[in-house]
Amino acid sequence: MRHGRVRAANDRGTTPTARILVVGGGYVGMYTALRLQKKLKRELRNGDAEIVVITPDPYMTYQPFLPEAAAGSISPRHVVAPLRRVLPHCQVIVGEVESIDHAKRTARYTTLASSDEGMGPASIAYDELVLAPGSVSRTLPVPGLADHGIGFKTVEEAVGLRNHVIEQLDIASSTRDPAIRDAALTFVFVGGGYAGVEALGELEDMARFAAKHYHNVKPEDLKWILVEASDRILPEVGPEMGRYTIRELRGRNIDVRLETRLESCENRVAVLSDGSRFPTRTVVWTAGVKPSPLLAATDLPRDERGRLTCTAALAVDGAPHAWAAGDAAAVPDTTADEPGRTCAPNAQHAVRQARTLGDNIAASLRGEPLTDYAHAYVGSVASLGLHKGVAHVYGRKLKGYPAWFMHRVYHLSRVPTVNRKARVLTEWTLSGLFKREIVSLGSLERPRAEFELAAGGVPPADPSADPPNGPTDDPSPDPKGSS
Repeated sequence: MRHGRVRAANDRGTTPTARILVVGGGYVGMYTALRLQKKLKRELRNGDAEIVVITPDPYMTYQPFLPEAAAGSISPRHVVAPLRRVLPHCQVIVGEVESIDHAKRTARYTTLASSDEGMGPASIAYDELVLAPGSVSRTLPVPGLADHGIGFKTVEEAVGLRNHVIEQLDIASSTRDPAIRDAALTFVFVGGGYAGVEALGELEDMARFAAKHYHNVKPEDLKWILVEASDRILPEVGPEMGRYTIRELRGRNIDVRLETRLESCENRVAVLSDGSRFPTRTVVWTAGVKPSPLLAATDLPRDERGRLTCTAALAVDGAPHAWAAGDAAAVPDTTADEPGRTCAPNAQHAVRQARTLGDNIAASLRGEPLTDYAHAYVGSVASLGLHKGVAHVYGRKLKGYPAWFMHRVYHLSRVPTVNRKARVLTEWTLSGLFKREIVSLGSLERPRAEFELAAGGVPPADPSADPPNGPTDDPSPDPKGSS
């Protein structure tokens, strides 16, 4: 077995061990480690190799199901896969990698215990490095965004947004101030890609159903606004399906604004580039992603967008024994007609790249030839709420119920583990037989508030509360802000 430098010894302390360090436990990190478990079964059993996964969360989130988790169609715990169960032959460390010195083959990281230990970051040596830290929300310097914006990349954000939307209905139902009621019932989503459109479609569907159970809130009282900086939404499904999606959303009384940017949301007033102003307590930011900041703390080559420059074999270009895929990697698209084009940062590529990546790392350790990643684009599907969707798959365009059904079938086939597939299918079946749940569990986000108050302390501030003077419509828009 061929490997770089010997960095560790196995439990018996006798056989040299090649350590594969996987940074990140998302699509690429989990599926690469899963593939390596299979391909290196003999080496792992004999102690000739070990796989270490360092990840901020002990689970992988299946992000295409976040809109349904926010709408209550799927339990949040069923859209995540526990890494220690999926990767029984890997060492999983819950922590944050702070920097990587690939020239020395070492990484520095902190864990949940680091602050209590008072010893600073720990260091780990490796022979092969897989960088898969994923991406973070791409934000812009929009005044008020950091204070009032809500992201939609994690399961915690999805659950928090669901609780927040239902809480706004409660506020609107109980307030005596028309201005507060109007702001509570106005929901602004920024970004017309998958995340924004699907989250908006599912939550509008859920809120419209929930409003029927309030004596003084009607579904038509709710105001939904989608803000997109370009001239179309859902570009992945093609122009025709994108135009259909706009018609579908507007037919549901959703205000879709193209070629428009969010310029400010200070003082809970959304100011758009077309001059519109909307007092609102809800601004959901889904305007794209950017590579993880960790990449800047490495000595590995990056492109102009901050991604690692990779070969078609998913090796970091010019950095032996370093590998990458997914959102953090600029991987050449070998199937594209245009030279120099890279693979899109989506889940479809990430899962398939992880398979090739695992095979290539195993092949490299054994001195075997590597395989280039090549994937013909199959198509795209998007849900617009219950029984509504759009799809462009294998050249065929679908809309309405058939597209929604295909969306569910496709993603059910892709969600990891049989356990998760069965649970998701069961919940879908039950949600088809019974009505939606419309309960807000906002207290889950501040579980100690009641006890602290009872014990004589001051409960933590509610981040969704209005400023001391209440909502105002006198913001200071930043002309440089955009979506």
